[in-house]
Amino acid sequence: MTTTKEILKKVRKIEIKTKELSKHLFSGEYSSAFKGRGMSFSEVRDYHYGDDIRNIDWNVTARTGIPHVKIFEEERELTVMFLVDISQSSFFGTVNQFKSEINTEICATLGFSALTNHDKVGAILFTDRIEKYIPPKKGRNHILRIIRELIYFEPKGRNTNIEEAIRYLNSVIKKRSISFILSDFMDNGYETVLKIASRKHDLIGVRVYDDLESRLPDIGLIKIIDSESGRKQLVDTGSKKVRDDYANYFDERTSYFYSSFQRSGASILSINTREDYVKHLMHFFKNRHK
Repeated sequence: MTTTKEILKKVRKIEIKTKELSKHLFSGEYSSAFKGRGMSFSEVRDYHYGDDIRNIDWNVTARTGIPHVKIFEEERELTVMFLVDISQSSFFGTVNQFKSEINTEICATLGFSALTNHDKVGAILFTDRIEKYIPPKKGRNHILRIIRELIYFEPKGRNTNIEEAIRYLNSVIKKRSISFILSDFMDNGYETVLKIASRKHDLIGVRVYDDLESRLPDIGLIKIIDSESGRKQLVDTGSKKVRDDYANYFDERTSYFYSSFQRSGASILSINTREDYVKHLMHFFKNRHK
């Protein structure tokens, strides 16, 4: 059983790594990449030639006898949501880290960037059901709580249902949010609800995958276990048909991910477990800013 001391040590380790990344790499990029909710009233000042007459404050103008206009500024405070796939397939990786570990570090990095920008952060942990909802809040302790849950939460479900996660986001977050969906997206049937959600929220699909999920090596007869169903079976990797079927399944899910997000007007970020996720995040932020 994991002790409280071990939990705090692991959370602290991730905080140190990702907080530095956020501080040095993403603080400016983050605020430039995401816009505020809209315009809010800031102040009233004297009318200047060229000001929009629609912004004239008639009450102040009548009281002072001098034309005044209302000044508006962008509301910077945002709500950032992480929809994180914690199904059994996320606990897989053949290079340096499991997909779940990369997801946790990405959430931590983005979470500390949001903290610097005084934004609220929340999370929805899902499998084939909603496992846990953490309402959006501000503060370092809240970010650490999300990290802790991502590391140690034990889900009841094994499979993946992205449609259910997006539907839940729509029901609990009433105002516009920046929502990152982190998954391997080995699922389908979510395009309709994705289109509905993208009208309200700024959605970013963060796909984390492993090379071995895309192609089987030719190594003869092996026993494999489906991480989500738990089913065990012998597979002849020497068979070209078996390898082709395996690759086709991965390619179909990948194609569905790209086409669904593109048709919905949502953004895409695809990361291989052998790659540096920091470079992908930086590239994404810079493109968003442009």
